[in-house]
Amino acid sequence: MSTLNQAQVAELAEYLETCELDAKEATKITDRYPDMDFEDAYDIQYAIRRRKLDRGHTLAGLKVGLTSRAKMKQMGVDTPIYGFLADYFDRPDGADIKTDELIHPKVEAELAFVTKAPLKGPGCHAGNVLAATDFVIPAVEIIDSRYENFRFDLVSVIADNASSSRFVLGGRMARPSDIDARNLGVVLERNGEIVELGAGAAVLGHPAASVALLANMLGERDEEIPSGTLILTGGITAAVTVNKGDAVNVRFQDLGSVGMRFV
Repeated sequence: MSTLNQAQVAELAEYLETCELDAKEATKITDRYPDMDFEDAYDIQYAIRRRKLDRGHTLAGLKVGLTSRAKMKQMGVDTPIYGFLADYFDRPDGADIKTDELIHPKVEAELAFVTKAPLKGPGCHAGNVLAATDFVIPAVEIIDSRYENFRFDLVSVIADNASSSRFVLGGRMARPSDIDARNLGVVLERNGEIVELGAGAAVLGHPAASVALLANMLGERDEEIPSGTLILTGGITAAVTVNKGDAVNVRFQDLGSVGMRFV
């Protein structure tokens, strides 16, 4: 049940997107609209997406957030969320990431899936996902909640496009049948020091389950995951704060490494 009218949705979309583009902190939007619900939040997110597409940007993919049980517990939520990736979020492996374009960035190690067939819910499961996956590729997502002091609730973060800001893909891809995504180990290093370790099972037991969940959530809006879609499946590791001058390198078992510097 939406509680916001179209004008309010448009106004909040403009507000949050402007904060993203200007790298300015936002105040939690539920402070102003405490009755906002999930439907309102996704309406705002989709309005932000339309604003970008109308300016000539293209969609680079989709992402699922809050996929680890620990993260859900930490946030006091029981369901993951999703957002979109715009073309300008994409940075090459080894890139310099400009910190002045971001507010308070954090990095997460993730496994990305690229589909070769559409996926549509309800009833989509990990088996459907693996059959419809062209390849998996290692990724680092740079999340950047626009909200001051990272203080937000679930509705506010969905509206803010699930804190999406930048992502870096590795150069080595694999067919899903060639890796054990559940047990795939990941080591995240900041300035040469190991700060996080994890395995693919941290993402809902198997990263393919995250894609299935996305298909089912999109199905509720009568949408599907098109063939050829890049999907970031959610953090295998906890999000690690980065500052100007930091170098991040993430090693993925059997899939090489992904690196970047924050300048």
